[in-house]
This record gives sequence, C-alpha cells and structure tokens, in this order.
Amino acid sequence: MQSELRREGAGGAADDSQRDAGERRKQEHVIGPVSDFPDGSHRVVDVDGRQIGVFNIRGSFHALPNICPHQTGPVCEAKQVVGTLVATEKTDWDPEWVKDGEVLICPWHGLEYHIPTGQCLAFPNIKLRRYDVSVEDDQVVIRLSSRASPSK
Repeated sequence: MQSELRREGAGGAADDSQRDAGERRKQEHVIGPVSDFPDGSHRVVDVDGRQIGVFNIRGSFHALPNICPHQTGPVCEAKQVVGTLVATEKTDWDPEWVKDGEVLICPWHGLEYHIPTGQCLAFPNIKLRRYDVSVEDDQVVIRLSSRASPSK
C-alpha cells in the first residue's frame, strides 16, 4: 500500500538553505484510516520503500520494521500476536501469562519481540527500531526521520 507524503517544516528554499546537510527531518506518511486497523490487528505497509508493520494494541498504535535482526526474516508477517509466560520470584516461580497481545513471534525462527518497546524477549541486546505513529483526523500517520541531502 502506498502512503501519502507530508513533510514537516518544508517551508521553501529559504528554510531549506538554512538546514545543515546532516540535520534530521521527519516525513509524515498517511497510511490509511483507523478503521483499516481494528483493535488487535496488524498489517505490513510500504512506506517510502520500507516495509513497516503497524499494530493496534487496545487502541494504541505501534510501528516496527518488517525485518528481524536475527536473519532478516519478515518479523511483522507473523500470523498472530500473543503474550508470553514468565516465572519470577514475585510469582513464587509459577509461570504467569504477561504482555497479552503485545508479543510478536518471528515466523522464521520464533524470536519474540515486545511490540510497544521493540525489545527482543530472549536477547536483551537485540531491539527492533520503533517508528513514530499517531492518529490524526481519523488517519494513521507514520513519521520517518531522514537526512537532508546537501542539494535541498
């Protein structure tokens, strides 16, 4: 699905000439109406050439890259979003179901990621990048940061 592009702060040549080539800018992409993302659903969208998974968890939207850092599998193409079991001293080492509806399982090798944070549950040093996502005028909007080019 292609997205509509809006750029924050694109005020013309005078504004652009004042920007440093390394300055970060945000691009807004409208990816569809909220009704396309019912509670508990997720889908992969194409945003400026990037595959991004968009998740609606109890009305809170999250966006993650569709690339698992483990072996570049399509992590956001998981068939379902689940929770996970943990056993801690607090639960007297009895397993407890947590993060219900917030865990994504990579379809290639089963690595689990916490959607709201991008954190891999098995390996603390692995984390998916998170994209800014919001709802504006009943539309889901993703913001991507990009480096300004010297010619702009």
